[in-house]
Amino acid sequence: MEKVAPPLQIRFNILDQAQRIAVIVQWHRWIAWQTVEVLQRLNYWIGVKQLNEILAVVNLWRYLLTLAAFNRTQFNQEVTLIDIIIKCSSVGGKEEEAACLVAIKTTMSVWIQAQQLQGEALRQMQSLYGQHFPIEVRHYLSQWIESQAWDSIDLENPQDEFRAQRLLETLIQELQKKADHLMGEDVFVLKLKLGNYATQLKNTYDRCPLELVRSIKHILYHEQRLIREATNPSSPVGLLDSMSQKHLQINQTFEELRLMTQDTENELRKLQHTQEYFIIQYQESLRIQAQLAQLAQLSPQDQNRILREQTLQQKRTSVESWLQREAQTLQQFRLDLAEKHQKTLQLLRKLQTIILDDELIQWKRRQQLAGNGGQSEGSLDVLQSWCEKLAETIWQNRQQIRRAEHQRQQLPIPGPVEELLTELNATITDVISALVTSTFIIEKQPPQVLKTQTKFAATVRLLVGGKLNVHMNPPQVKATIISEQQAKALLKNENTRNDSSGEILNNSCVMEYHQATGTLSANFRNMSLKRIKRSDRRGAESVTEEKFTILFESQFSVGGNELVFQVKTLSLPVVVIVHGSQDNNATATVLWDNAFAEPGRVPFVVPDKVLWPQLCEALNMKFKAEVQSNRGLSEENLVFLAQKAFSSSAIHTDDYSSMTISWSQFNRESLPGRNFTFWQWFDGVMELTKKHLKPHWNDGAILGFVNKQQAQDMLLSKPNGTFLLRFSDSEIGGITIAWGADNPNKAGERMVWNLMPYTTKDFSIRSLADRISDLNHLLYLYPDRPKDDVFSKYYTPPLSKAVDGYVKPQIRQVVPEFATASSDATSASSTYMEHAASSPAVCPQPQYPLYPQNPDSILDPDGDFDLDDTMDVARHVEELLRRPIENQWLPHQPT
Repeated sequence: MEKVAPPLQIRFNILDQAQRIAVIVQWHRWIAWQTVEVLQRLNYWIGVKQLNEILAVVNLWRYLLTLAAFNRTQFNQEVTLIDIIIKCSSVGGKEEEAACLVAIKTTMSVWIQAQQLQGEALRQMQSLYGQHFPIEVRHYLSQWIESQAWDSIDLENPQDEFRAQRLLETLIQELQKKADHLMGEDVFVLKLKLGNYATQLKNTYDRCPLELVRSIKHILYHEQRLIREATNPSSPVGLLDSMSQKHLQINQTFEELRLMTQDTENELRKLQHTQEYFIIQYQESLRIQAQLAQLAQLSPQDQNRILREQTLQQKRTSVESWLQREAQTLQQFRLDLAEKHQKTLQLLRKLQTIILDDELIQWKRRQQLAGNGGQSEGSLDVLQSWCEKLAETIWQNRQQIRRAEHQRQQLPIPGPVEELLTELNATITDVISALVTSTFIIEKQPPQVLKTQTKFAATVRLLVGGKLNVHMNPPQVKATIISEQQAKALLKNENTRNDSSGEILNNSCVMEYHQATGTLSANFRNMSLKRIKRSDRRGAESVTEEKFTILFESQFSVGGNELVFQVKTLSLPVVVIVHGSQDNNATATVLWDNAFAEPGRVPFVVPDKVLWPQLCEALNMKFKAEVQSNRGLSEENLVFLAQKAFSSSAIHTDDYSSMTISWSQFNRESLPGRNFTFWQWFDGVMELTKKHLKPHWNDGAILGFVNKQQAQDMLLSKPNGTFLLRFSDSEIGGITIAWGADNPNKAGERMVWNLMPYTTKDFSIRSLADRISDLNHLLYLYPDRPKDDVFSKYYTPPLSKAVDGYVKPQIRQVVPEFATASSDATSASSTYMEHAASSPAVCPQPQYPLYPQNPDSILDPDGDFDLDDTMDVARHVEELLRRPIENQWLPHQPT
């Protein structure tokens, strides 16, 4: 008979009860635990989806009820969750479940959610805590810990140490306060514990408070990561393990390896016991032979000899027969164990290939793309945990193989095992060598455009350093700069005679172990490239196309000098410059290399040509990162760039999808009719937008990538006073205003005017929004947005009234051809120094405004500026930049 589900109203009834339970919690504490069992039975009638939501709420009840018994203050703060859930429940239907779960996840603290983790995620969370930071401290100070701005503290900045010290002191005070407020007989031991923890934390971090910050940041980061990974709305309770499929497979393989290693460990112990018993029996056989030898010295007719000899002969025969059989059994055990180790090594190598050649290489690729503005490469902690598990498993198996070899030497039995063990030992040594050398990586890359005589930093990390106890004898890391050719020779294991291509100051650093995070790293904070030795360049290659790399190398031993490793790693290619003017072209070299480097390449080979869509992706990534905007390059923008790069008039994206662009077209050959390259023009646009136009770009107020003809076609279809902003074609880092207006020379005809491009120099004097505000003939931003609706929030507030009889001047921009009575009227309320902009459409000789002169000389008797005198810097800069050679200062006219 089919069961009929009860009405969904049951869910609302249960949710309504939550508030009552919260209010009278001391009387109904048992309800929460009982409700879970009841709801489990209800699953027979209620669908799983409905049950999931109810169970999520019940978990919340559990927490609140428990909290009420121990922490009434925090309970009162967090009981409002119930109200949120009940309000969400009024949505009804399918939206109710999502609303409830979102309310829970967004309102609950990290620690509440962390306590709901299960299985492997819970184990990982628990492993974050220890003597360096007890889990009890996290539990009882959870609210305080999560309310502190840990991320605002720079661990590499010594100036933040004072803030870290204050946080340590406050944490200890909060912990002692918590201990003092605990009441009752049952909490006596807990009070003692919390007091001891306060003392322990003070002793641990008093001399290095930044390490406390590092530890807590590490804990919070991983708690949040585990919660994100475990949150799965389709799971029964809503907070279960849900790692990605690939990561799940890796963890399953580790579990398989753990079981295999445990199995071989058990087999090895059994073999040891069997061999020990074999040796005992072998010794017994020797003892029998010795006794028989002694009896042989007696007379053959001696009855004692006859009786004992017969018994001993039987015993010897039995023992030797047993030894013969057991020797074969031992040999088979050894072979079986060696074969098991072979299978373990095969799986180890397979997993190591996945982690080192897939996951780690992908991380390095993300790091490389991050140099172009791509998403951050992400934390190394997951990779480190995998590499540490690999190191631990490899080392355990290596020790097992060595013990098996020792057993064989103790009891040599002829057979193939000796050769097999030698092969296994060599293989596993190769495996651990590959792991160690591959996990010596650059966590923080040096800048890829490197200016001489300028301080720079880098961080090198050994992912398996903590697990292999390398930190017990901290190794030193040395950094040198080498050329592309030297890097090629290094990878070929050719003798480079320790040559370098320059001199780096402060290029040695000892690796430090951070116990809180378990990381072993060398942090180079104050390196500086003193000089560079350049090689002969190829053909048309400029100095900004020459690539170098920073080589980091170290040497250390593991296992008590059992194995000695020499490790080396190369940074991403760097371009060395000696002047800021070279930065533009050096960045182009780095961008091209980061974007188009292929895995496993010979240093630092990149294709000379790439597909246009590939370059578009790189340019868009770089633009968004530089401008720090979510608004990237649109399809229309990319078509404009393609037209510029290829000198084409095609207007569809598909027209360029199969076209290739060469490095020469990108940044070696000038654009037709210009004295700059495609990249130099694009980089100028990025710099201008980043420094002065970012809010307007984000607002969509700047079309930007529009040529003069397109602007004319767009504006002539709109009313007079409609304008748009486009990047200048003729000037690097320039933006112009184009607007439609009547032709003053021909009645009834309209034309498009283009203002002389603004550059960074102009916007350092007066902002774009203020300049647009000054021009009263500009009415609507294309297509029809009133300009004040778009730009008014960026206008500079009006100047305050005159103080002490002085009137403060204000810069104001005018276009003489469009100056009107209305603009004069508006200027009557303030004193303006007007900047007259000429019209490039007509291109007359620029007209320069007349500035009222300061009655006092602005120069001292030596002809220099009098530093003790006050002056309007903006006014003088504007005047000096815009006036012709002849003096334009006129006597001051009193008002």
